[in-house]
Amino acid sequence: MSGSRAPCLVIKEGELFLCSDVLGQMDGGESSFLGLYHQDTRFLSRCELSICGQQPALLSSTAERGYEATIELTNLEGRTCDGRLLPQAAVHVQRILFVTDRLYERMEVRNYHCTEVDIVLRLDFEADFLDFCEVRGLRRRKRGTRLPVAVEGAALSFAYLGLDDIVRKTTVTFSAAPDSLEDGAACYRMRLMPGDSVTVQYDVEVVAPDAPQPRSGDLREKLAFVRHDHELWAAEATEIVTDNEAVNRVLRRGQGDLRMLAAPVEGQVIPLAGMPWLMAPSGREMLITGLGTLMLDPRWANNSVAYLEGYQGKRHSGRREEQPGKIMQEQRRGELARLHAIPHTPYYGSVDATPLWLLALCESTMWTGDLDGFDIRRGSIDAALEWLERYGDPDGDGFVECEQRSRMGLRNRGWRDAGDAILHSDGTPAEGPIALAETQAYVYYAKRRLAALFGELGEVERAERLSREAAALKRRFNERFWMEDEEYFAMALDGEKRQVRSVCSTIGRALWARIVDDEHVAAVVRRLMAPDMFSGWGIRTLSKSMTAYNPVSFYNGGVWAADTAIIANGMKKHGYIHEANRLAWCLVEAALAQEYARLPELFCGFTRRTMSKPVSFPMACSPAAGAAGALFHILQAMVGIYAQADENIVYVHNPALPKWLGEVTLANLRVSRTIMRLRFRRTGNQTSLAVLDKDGPGRIVVVE
Repeated sequence: MSGSRAPCLVIKEGELFLCSDVLGQMDGGESSFLGLYHQDTRFLSRCELSICGQQPALLSSTAERGYEATIELTNLEGRTCDGRLLPQAAVHVQRILFVTDRLYERMEVRNYHCTEVDIVLRLDFEADFLDFCEVRGLRRRKRGTRLPVAVEGAALSFAYLGLDDIVRKTTVTFSAAPDSLEDGAACYRMRLMPGDSVTVQYDVEVVAPDAPQPRSGDLREKLAFVRHDHELWAAEATEIVTDNEAVNRVLRRGQGDLRMLAAPVEGQVIPLAGMPWLMAPSGREMLITGLGTLMLDPRWANNSVAYLEGYQGKRHSGRREEQPGKIMQEQRRGELARLHAIPHTPYYGSVDATPLWLLALCESTMWTGDLDGFDIRRGSIDAALEWLERYGDPDGDGFVECEQRSRMGLRNRGWRDAGDAILHSDGTPAEGPIALAETQAYVYYAKRRLAALFGELGEVERAERLSREAAALKRRFNERFWMEDEEYFAMALDGEKRQVRSVCSTIGRALWARIVDDEHVAAVVRRLMAPDMFSGWGIRTLSKSMTAYNPVSFYNGGVWAADTAIIANGMKKHGYIHEANRLAWCLVEAALAQEYARLPELFCGFTRRTMSKPVSFPMACSPAAGAAGALFHILQAMVGIYAQADENIVYVHNPALPKWLGEVTLANLRVSRTIMRLRFRRTGNQTSLAVLDKDGPGRIVVVE
């Protein structure tokens, strides 16, 4: 498929999502990713509206609500059915599409011409039932059988018998029968007097295993149900309000996007990684999102931990790269996955999902105070720790390493997982096994947190052992990864234990995890904010001084919102308040420059200079869970909140609001059994805390 992406509309609810162009059209082309999808299958590949044989012209369109799109169209000049001239803009069409248990469209056609018009409105449908991996470019020699298109009354049905022996079906049902319904096309002949209008309404039902269950009620009731469900979810989260309306807008969009990306999968509501490319459970992305949104809503971390525990590795599988104790990276559920033609059933090719799972479990426990829940997971914790020591470190050098084991798997196993993402400074690929800098940081962070929790449970010996292991890892990391001449840390160690001397952003994640020795912190912050790393919109994934630098590259020069947020959080932890706040405002400005104030997954790494907005990255997910949670991650660092819920304590450490934020109020903030409302206010260079309300036994402790 094409490497670029034209502007599009995306709406989603549950696991059903629609990608259309800005007119609401899907052209069904082989190189197009547009369509209606459910669980990695495209159930509708074409839906094209025409008026008198011509595609209408766009007036405006929006999908700001996330589950609903509104599109305003008009006609181009043409001929009516009786041969008379139909002037441009004589007919107005309003399309309202929304998703809930199925896709619905309500279309109103109105005549604004001074005389009667006699027109044909036509809708062409097609369903190719491609697996999403095929949409992304995978080719296979044999496919299942497309069954004949069926017409029954006012319904049009497409069906496909897959090689997995599952019949997948798409049914388009019209509320009023078209004048003709054949060959995948519905036609309505409309004679409209001046000012008259007519409504066309239909729905698209997906029929397959685990398809959305039908809901009762008419169209308005179903739309109201979705709206109410979104409101209920938001009501359980922390309400965050600032005195800067631009910031409020970005925060509201981020929270809405997280709910938009939510899907109930096997009993857990989890965030899917991003639309349209990664609408699947993805371990690393779920955990990073959960860790970044603890102050907003611990459910993202709690649910992700629970879901991933259910798929923790139990056996050895070279093809799926599964090992006992390992946390999975990606799960696909389409035809190719059912046929085991791809390894994502699930796929375990991630070196960092396991330590991130341990860390997210610890952090969510500290926010909820659920030590019993932590204790119940003891077997899973032990298995994950054993994986880190036994399978993650096969040569016993004290670093967790990764190496490709399956020919169908990924060459690189960290967040920088593209084939060309781990390169020496001269641009040559690093050969494995590779010990990534950020992976060691995650392991260190997780062991520190585990030590604290086991200490709370009274297991002093185990807590001390984990603390010693973390301290030893920190010492090794600073000895082996530090590059004296660059005053920075290496990206990784290769299979020969040589430093991979590329200067990259993931060292900022090491800062966040506090594995960087104090003596090196200032140098790391200085380099991250230097012109070769800081684009003006965020931190580049790779320094401009590196041979492999490319601003239009996922990991060799692009700027990721979540990556920049983690780095900003790490800077604030170490007292670099000005730098952290500068990165925060860059992300706010980047979001405001986008449609709906939505931060995309990443943007290009071009230097800001006089650009009014960051250059869009052609294949970025938008919305993306990590980007949606980015500003919440930084805001938590700004106000300095962290929890010790087992003791019913909320700590506030060195709150520091920037000049562009005078006040931040957190209402409905939940820590264990306590609900509180806090207000942070900046006066001059000082930020004060006021406890406006507190219900429960929790204490707020301010740490200087």
